[in-house]
Amino acid sequence: MCGIIGYTGSENDVLEVLMSGLSNLEYRGYDSAGVAIADDSLSVEKREGEVSALEGALPDGGIDGLAGIGHTRWSTHGPPSDRNAHPHTDCTGQVAVVHNGIIENYQTLRTRLEDEGHTFASDTDTEVVPHLIEDELADGASSEQAFRHAISRIEGSYAVAAVFGDSDTIYAARHESPLVLGLSDDGHYLGSDVPAFLEYTDQVIYLEDGQFARISPDEIVITDSEGTVVEMPVDTVAWDPEDAGKSGYDHYMLKEINEQPLALRQCLRERVSELERTITVEELADLERRGPVQFVACGTSYHAALYGARLLREQGIPAQCFLASEYDARSIPITDETLVVGVTQSGETADTMSALRGANRTGATTLALTNVVGSSAARECDYVMYIRAGPEIGVAATKTFASQQAALAMLSGVLSDDHSPNLIRRLRRLPDQLQQVLDESSARKIASRYVDADAYFFIGRGYNAPVALEGALKMKEITYKHAEGFAAGELKHGPLALVTEETPVFALISGPNAAKTLGNVKEVEARGAPVIAVTDQPDLVEQYATHVLEVPDAGRRLTPILANVQLQLLSYWVANELGRSIDKPRNLAKSVTVE
Repeated sequence: MCGIIGYTGSENDVLEVLMSGLSNLEYRGYDSAGVAIADDSLSVEKREGEVSALEGALPDGGIDGLAGIGHTRWSTHGPPSDRNAHPHTDCTGQVAVVHNGIIENYQTLRTRLEDEGHTFASDTDTEVVPHLIEDELADGASSEQAFRHAISRIEGSYAVAAVFGDSDTIYAARHESPLVLGLSDDGHYLGSDVPAFLEYTDQVIYLEDGQFARISPDEIVITDSEGTVVEMPVDTVAWDPEDAGKSGYDHYMLKEINEQPLALRQCLRERVSELERTITVEELADLERRGPVQFVACGTSYHAALYGARLLREQGIPAQCFLASEYDARSIPITDETLVVGVTQSGETADTMSALRGANRTGATTLALTNVVGSSAARECDYVMYIRAGPEIGVAATKTFASQQAALAMLSGVLSDDHSPNLIRRLRRLPDQLQQVLDESSARKIASRYVDADAYFFIGRGYNAPVALEGALKMKEITYKHAEGFAAGELKHGPLALVTEETPVFALISGPNAAKTLGNVKEVEARGAPVIAVTDQPDLVEQYATHVLEVPDAGRRLTPILANVQLQLLSYWVANELGRSIDKPRNLAKSVTVE
């Protein structure tokens, strides 16, 4: 949640860097936005709404400065408003702070500070931090000492950055919330995610939990909680800055749907070889599975994990899937032979990180399946497998879901030692087949026909069941319309009562369960509901379906990946016709870093 950007340097305009970073980070939160820039004094501007609202409120001449921080907010404490927007300042107006996370003891701290005479201007938990810093400064501490002492008094999760009037230095700290630093000859940057400053530098340092950073135009100094200087590796980000742009598309989501063939090729590259008849994931070369596998994930990643667990069970490997927010390593049978796989696009999802940390404490082996190099999950797990989808800016996950599914298919091959030529051949063909779906889809026409529906139902069996859940989630996320996904056999155990002539049912029909799912289609048809079949067997279903969205036959395990693309397009075009904010759906953020 929330996006942080910071810059200090002499070569670039500070305000320009901050505003560019806020625009790049708006997928992390768009309830409000603000900047604080230090020069001879501190200038703060912030507004409720999207970054464009802040742009309209800036002084005509801009704001000159030596260093600055910015923030785009996804609300937790206090509703969206000008007063609750970050940055927050102290009583003197000489300290400004931005924060991502939740300060659990803020009410105790706020009460104490108010009793001591501090005046608060917002409803947020963040505002205690500048006032704590103010107290330390009043007692004679230096700016860095005051920042460190203030951070030591807060409890919870946080990524915090602060600037002081008449200073070109930014101070930052993190605990269970991401912060990444950028290095260049033009100055130094910080952000909650690499896209914040990717257009300026690809050289980064990932700050670890408990670490502090002092960022000036000339250097970055990282220290631990005791103040000891820590040498951190500098990584090079492989993403091209253009990857984070729209490339002429109306929305990031549509761009990312169309990037899926490329994302799959990147995911499969040098891992799947038809010539050598092998599936090889170099990062997992010394991983030995000895016991059962447990998946933990949230949202779209949870649907991918359901798919992955089924893949493993079919190979004879005991596998379960848990919602990360419900996972409790203390009450679930887990040993040092258990492999716990965290599926998380960002590698920062708070619930998934909590589950993985709990698993680590039990002695289980942990594996992160993630998209972001250097993320918390990648650093803290015993093993990591990257899905290589490239930056995904749209809040509704698309290309990362397809890449997760492909990566999980490879992982199942690695863990089960299944290198069947059939699986390898089908994986290699998958990007081209996905491109075929994009080229031939009639989803836009069907979406227009059902844009005014009362609700949408999605059904599927076997490997299609998680995709049905994902199809419903996409429809809910970006159209704000009611949608539900079911394992097809469950339709008649209650949900069928909701089916009417105004509730289209999207049926995923492929694989060995096609005939059974067709039986459910007939039940729906008998109630007068329109049926849209997504299938690789059009001849089987066309006499029962109102419409057919065809996909190529990729085998029972991989065809659902193609079917999901049709559902993504359906949701996109319904939302587009309704005029929804597709890339920034209300109340949602891309990376959920608070529990």
